[in-house]
Amino acid sequence: MVDQFEHKLTTRNLRLEDFEVLRDISHRAYKRVDASWEKDEIATLIRRFPEGQICIEDNGKAVAIALSLIIDFSLFGEQHSYDRIIGGGTFRTHDPEGDYLYGIEVFVDPDYQGMRLGRRLYDVRKELAENLNLKGILLGGRIPGYYKHSHEMSPQQYILKVKNRELTDPVLTFQLSNDFHVRNLLDNYWPEDDRSRGHAVLLEWVNIYYQKKTKLIGGAKSITRLGVVQWKMRRFISFEDFLQQVEFFVDTVSDYKADIILFPELLNAPLIHTYHGNNPADAMRQLAGFTEQLQQSMVDLALAYNINIVAGSVPTLHENGKLYNVCFLCRRDGTWDSQAKIHITPEEDTYWNFSGGSELKVFDTDVGKVGVLICYDIEFPELARLQTIKGMKLLLVPFWTDTKTGYLRVRRCAQARAIENECFVAISGSVGNIPKVETMGIQYSQSAIFTPSDFSFPHDAIAAEATPGIETTLIADLDLDLLKELRAKGSVRNAESRRTDLYDLRWISSPEGGKEPI
Repeated sequence: MVDQFEHKLTTRNLRLEDFEVLRDISHRAYKRVDASWEKDEIATLIRRFPEGQICIEDNGKAVAIALSLIIDFSLFGEQHSYDRIIGGGTFRTHDPEGDYLYGIEVFVDPDYQGMRLGRRLYDVRKELAENLNLKGILLGGRIPGYYKHSHEMSPQQYILKVKNRELTDPVLTFQLSNDFHVRNLLDNYWPEDDRSRGHAVLLEWVNIYYQKKTKLIGGAKSITRLGVVQWKMRRFISFEDFLQQVEFFVDTVSDYKADIILFPELLNAPLIHTYHGNNPADAMRQLAGFTEQLQQSMVDLALAYNINIVAGSVPTLHENGKLYNVCFLCRRDGTWDSQAKIHITPEEDTYWNFSGGSELKVFDTDVGKVGVLICYDIEFPELARLQTIKGMKLLLVPFWTDTKTGYLRVRRCAQARAIENECFVAISGSVGNIPKVETMGIQYSQSAIFTPSDFSFPHDAIAAEATPGIETTLIADLDLDLLKELRAKGSVRNAESRRTDLYDLRWISSPEGGKEPI
């Protein structure tokens, strides 16, 4: 027993460097249960939900630890297993938009028993649930005292006797004393827990300060209305003339109360004819002179028409002297962000001297998390997978292809990304031509919106598609809540079924130049 007058306790979030101490405490706390943790599991937990991993240290050494996830309880229900809650050790079940904090582990250094550190960890969890406005906390509580009575009573009878204080259980009695109440018995919750005979008790602590998240004004929407523009390449006399056509589509789509409008790649390319006589690379650099004005105009339109605008892409000259192909997301609250094209085609390199970007983003919007991949990028499945891991539900793909073969590469890959990542994918391209402009002779497009392939979605996994070769728009409603249900209960579950015990995916580049695992 540690002398209580020699300690200095501090509560903080768990760090990966605590792992060796964590494993040691776990082994000593669970002498009769195989409850070992792997370092990569703790790293994943910290990466996915750092606020939920809590540590109490004494003079700089971890002595008590609590691990948690946020779940959407409706996807698990009253009967579930521990393995199901933790996603088989992948923790993909963590849902930042869920409704309950789920406690998956608490252990205290046996040398610190009697110092009420478990209670302190539970209090921190309660504070976290309140701050995150969650309905409460759920636990699959062990009943390690049950093995002494399993030959004479059922687990239900044992739980009732502990609840009525006729018996004392080392874990359940403590949890009941911390304002948790019994919801039901979880059969076969953790088969390795022989002392509990594999059973557990579903316990709940109710957050009395919880407020329903549905807002009458400004609340997040489950149904997203998406507008996709199939843009006709034509000569414009001036930037103002070009912007008038852009505003026409923004105005038209916003009249249908759409939340997002998507334009195609190299949206302002028709203005390149004003640099007639220059070689393609120089003309594209000069076209970048419109970018700052275009970006600000798109922000103004987003505000004026109350719609989020994904402004296709435009050439953007950076301070380093390199030319990038950049998509701007202009939100209707006046903020904006950007995504550069990462993979550059051979022709874009040869004719226009574009450079590839080195950052992959997922954007927060008022309709959920959105990703953007520009044309060629959709043909690299790793990018969309990384965005999905970060929570993306809607992937927007501005593209520009000259022939049907090029278009079909984009389309087929976009459809594959929708299925394998269980998300919606929209593609927006250009039609028509710009005569006498080198490298921009013809365009081919059939813009479309793709869905996952399962019973809750269209039979052909296509929400909408345009007629090829004409200037038009698509407008479709996308139910983002269906994605959550699909990822939990679909006929197949690609995201959940990935064998991360055999292979993994990492984003190597980071703004700081180091390695950033995803």
